[in-house]
Amino acid sequence: MSTSKAHRWHAKTWDARCRPYWVGSRHAHGYKEAGPQLLLQAFLQRVMNGGGRVEREYGLGRQRVDILLLWPRPQGMQRVVIECKVLRGRLERTLEKALPQTAGYMDGCGADAGHLVIFDRSEKPWKEKVFRRSEEFEGTPVEVWGM
Repeated sequence: MSTSKAHRWHAKTWDARCRPYWVGSRHAHGYKEAGPQLLLQAFLQRVMNGGGRVEREYGLGRQRVDILLLWPRPQGMQRVVIECKVLRGRLERTLEKALPQTAGYMDGCGADAGHLVIFDRSEKPWKEKVFRRSEEFEGTPVEVWGM
């Protein structure tokens, strides 16, 4: 099952069952991507059960990367940064802020790859929300996923 399909199948369930708890919780303020991020983590955990690890809110100095995947290889540990954002307004504005942040996290932990996942929680059809494109920030490639 693809990540976007898993998100599509379970996003409304998260909102209906879990979001009321978070909205009333003191932990919810300023953390609107909690639901989509937890769904992504659940999907990735199943993928990583073959020997890798999924680290959540991994500390890099004073900052925290949303998800850091660690996968052992014969030539050393592979590190993959995944930064999650909820789309608010225009996609280009979200990219302007999130690409430097993702590239900075990649540099901070010596990541082999970086991904920026943008969750569109609008009522648009899924055909308009789901995309993949390659971006670059100051020479650092970042794969951008919309869902």
